[in-house]
Amino acid sequence: MKKAELRKIYKQKRQNLSSDEIRQLQESIYNQIYDLDITNINTIHIFLTLEKFQEIDTKPIIDYFRNQNKKIVVSKSNFTNNTLTHFYLEKDTQIELNKYGIPEPKNAKPVSETALDLVFVPLLISDIQNYRIGYGKGFYDRFLTNCRKDVKKIGLNFFKPISKIEDLNAFDIALDQVFYPKESN
Repeated sequence: MKKAELRKIYKQKRQNLSSDEIRQLQESIYNQIYDLDITNINTIHIFLTLEKFQEIDTKPIIDYFRNQNKKIVVSKSNFTNNTLTHFYLEKDTQIELNKYGIPEPKNAKPVSETALDLVFVPLLISDIQNYRIGYGKGFYDRFLTNCRKDVKKIGLNFFKPISKIEDLNAFDIALDQVFYPKESN
């Protein structure tokens, strides 16, 4: 299937999840994150949850990494050129919703993409080669091209990857891993 069709299908699938289903799915994803080897990881970028789209709740992930003494980075969106700028998320950083309903830091120190060791990437669906479909504006593809070549890129998704996204292009960037709920044995 092509991106536009997959985007529509998986937005709807996510909206159809009940709060109990989301809690269970998140728990499996959190456990995979907690099992990560973060020995050589100091600075972690993570997206702030868009509740209206029923994205995974990233607050427990942020709290976990803070407890591991990792630096947390979040972004602001620029819809004029579809880019992200990045800021440290500290205990006293204020978060406010922008005019699109996206949570963003208000009083934060900027940070360069090259400082990042690990980036968690939101997505609607991915394929088995770890290419992803997001909301269609290319924010993360632009962002990831500016990161160091060795940055670890992990997608977070409620759904198992599909076999193939038909209309990939030269700007699409494969992730290193995608965490999605694993079936229990």
